[in-house]
Amino acid sequence: MAYNLRTLITILEGILDPDQPRWIVDEHNPHLQSLLDKATSLQQLLDKSSLTKLDTQIREVAHRAEDIIESHMVHHMLSGSDCVRFTLSTPDLQQVTRDLDSLMEQAEKLMEMEDKKMPREVDSAVEQVKVVDKKMQSSSSSSSVVVGIDEDLMQLKDRLTRMEKKLEIVPVVGMGGIGKTTLARKLYEDPLIVDHFAYRAWTTVSQDYNMRQILKSLLRCITGNECDEHTDELKVMLHKNLYGRKYLIVLDDIWNTKFWDEMRMYFPDNNNGSRIVITTRESDVANYADSSRSQHQVQLLSESESWNLLHQLVFGEEECPPVLQEIGRKIAKDCRGLPLAISVMGGMLSKMDRSEEAWQKIGDDVIAAIGESNVQCYSILSLSYNHLPNHMKPCFLYMGAFPEDFKIKGSKLVSLWVAEGFVKSNGERSLEEEAEDWLKSLVERNLFMVREYKYGKPKSYSMHDMLRALCIRKCEEGKFLYAKNGPKVTFSNSRRVSLDISNGMDDVNGSTESVSLTRSVICIGYERSEFPYGAFSTLRLLRVLDFTDMWFDEFPTEIFEFVNLRYLGVYCKSNIPRGISRLWNLHTLISNRHFDVPCELWRLSELRNLKLLGIELLLDEEMNYSVLKKLQMISVYVAKDATNLDGFLESIPNIKMLEIDYFLHVTSMVIDLSHLRKLEILRCYNLRYISPTEHHLCCLFKVMFPCNIKKLHLFGCGLHLEMLRSLTSTLHKLEVLRLYQCTFISEEKTCEEEENTSEEVWKVAEEDVLCSLQFLYLERLRLVRWIADEANFPRLRHLRVHRCYHLEEIPSGIGEIPTLQLIELEECTESAVASAERIVEEQSENGNEDFKLRITGVL
Repeated sequence: MAYNLRTLITILEGILDPDQPRWIVDEHNPHLQSLLDKATSLQQLLDKSSLTKLDTQIREVAHRAEDIIESHMVHHMLSGSDCVRFTLSTPDLQQVTRDLDSLMEQAEKLMEMEDKKMPREVDSAVEQVKVVDKKMQSSSSSSSVVVGIDEDLMQLKDRLTRMEKKLEIVPVVGMGGIGKTTLARKLYEDPLIVDHFAYRAWTTVSQDYNMRQILKSLLRCITGNECDEHTDELKVMLHKNLYGRKYLIVLDDIWNTKFWDEMRMYFPDNNNGSRIVITTRESDVANYADSSRSQHQVQLLSESESWNLLHQLVFGEEECPPVLQEIGRKIAKDCRGLPLAISVMGGMLSKMDRSEEAWQKIGDDVIAAIGESNVQCYSILSLSYNHLPNHMKPCFLYMGAFPEDFKIKGSKLVSLWVAEGFVKSNGERSLEEEAEDWLKSLVERNLFMVREYKYGKPKSYSMHDMLRALCIRKCEEGKFLYAKNGPKVTFSNSRRVSLDISNGMDDVNGSTESVSLTRSVICIGYERSEFPYGAFSTLRLLRVLDFTDMWFDEFPTEIFEFVNLRYLGVYCKSNIPRGISRLWNLHTLISNRHFDVPCELWRLSELRNLKLLGIELLLDEEMNYSVLKKLQMISVYVAKDATNLDGFLESIPNIKMLEIDYFLHVTSMVIDLSHLRKLEILRCYNLRYISPTEHHLCCLFKVMFPCNIKKLHLFGCGLHLEMLRSLTSTLHKLEVLRLYQCTFISEEKTCEEEENTSEEVWKVAEEDVLCSLQFLYLERLRLVRWIADEANFPRLRHLRVHRCYHLEEIPSGIGEIPTLQLIELEECTESAVASAERIVEEQSENGNEDFKLRITGVL
């Protein structure tokens, strides 16, 4: 498990980083650098292979090294020293270095042996595939039970037979066991397809493919003969036999782009409507083969389709006995739409007594029943895990910490991965950017599912129950994670612990010794509780503590003893007291309260993400600012007597998400954000102030925006014409604009005059263009007239108007925007609704049937 070395490498790199202020490394004792070099070399070697025989030894050595180093760090931190000379060279650590040398030597020998026997293993595997392939070809397509693919077949047949003459690649993509091969086989054997193509050929590629065997398989389908030539000759023969002919090729189960690079040139484009169908679990492989056309994504079955399939597998043409209807439907539902799981379950039930009692035992835990009865099912799913790069395997396994059907925000997953030390950046990109790419890759590999979208982009994720069961099994095998449901908790020095606390934590206090080396504790399931310090008092090496599903009356100050923490999430009724800066290594801090001592924040030099109710910004001399180079997210509110934000803004040069609140501010201010070039999300509250001499006069702030903002949220702000025009002149990358309870102020009026008049107007000049804007949300505005046309928002996709009680109409030109998909009105005037309906009617007359209008409540 090369991924076990990644966290050790992260720890060592942190200590040896010349820019870190905490440790002084003894230059005359290069032991730590030597350890880092050896761990890095071993990881790089293992990344090039699929070697697993040394997994247990690698894990034990890596964990032993982490324990020695982090125990030393924590001991010095708890002693109160601000800066410590790191002179660690114990016999135990020297033994770790020798063990790494030994592992390196063993790995090199094993890889050499594997290289020698690989060709024989691949040939054997391919022969097995050929046997399976022949069985498939000999079986009648009508004899297999298939449900829910009629629409897929219709769409794919249309793609294969339409008039397009150019050679077209048709990718069929989906998670393991979802039925890609079954669908492709039905398509391949469909009478319409058989008649349409002069030549058809099918081959199964798989992970460890043998090019010669694949070429022989294709040529056997095309010529009817066995070909025994060398690989290069077979490639030429394939091209020659396909040249000038109308053909269909099915390449089943492709795993990487290398195979496509080797084969693509031998499939000639005869400009006669030939097609190549590929099936794959990897979306990036499908995109690589042909990025110009859409992938056909195979979906999970619906509940009714799942029951239909299970019914046919168990009963065939017979009726299901009424007594088994309810439990049978539950079993089908619990397979979560995965045909592989339903097929395994169908095989089990068809051999069992048709009694409610027997079926109920299976229905109590369907996923476990499948795992116990069918090893092949998990072997099929394991292929996807085995194919993951080493650095992404712990990210996949981390999903095992969360319950079935649990939706987790992508931003939280990314922060947890970074805090665990899984992620390494190449220096040009942040750790979070790297982790976000890994998250996207896990979706493209059909291992994670996107559960929610926001502004057209993934927000939260989950995992299919079958994959989660695989995940839990792999976690147990590799001692990666202990996941426990229910109040009784028994630790066994697991590296990571996930507790479902929905039913309390009754017995956790009796297991203190067994958590001394635990690095992560994640509690899930709402619980109002006292901090279980008796259970966690020995967690001195803890890196991750997520208590955001618990609720404390007082902030548990015992947490300040966990000085190795990188991720802390805790909700309570009280503010965060003095002492939080003891957690010097924090990367992420999540809470629902404020800091008692705001200036402590600027002593947390490793902080990357801060999600609090807000940090109060006082006068600069009280804040004692220092530069937080790694901070990417913060929310602040500005004290009444603060005169500027210069010190604060200079301390966050790499911020990506900033939230500022000026509630009840009494002085005008120029807010210069232009130097924050990495800022992408900006939320501003109350950008106006009440003059102390003229209590109702609303005066405005001048804001200088940075150019890379993608999302701008303005709440309770005074919107002067100058500010609105600065948006169009500066924010060329703005994708989301949300205006909530804002006041539109004309040039000649004050806020008081604007509030006393019955009409607010937003007139967008012809030259004012938000060229990248896709989402425009207007909420609770006193806007009466909105004057704009399609040229002002040329890429708008979604317009939402919410509780704008005075708005007379939606500008008719909005309907002419070619990218617009949805207009959403909630509690708006009849005239505004009527104008939106006219827009939809006009678009329908012009043939735009995809345009949608959603109306909720009419005034």
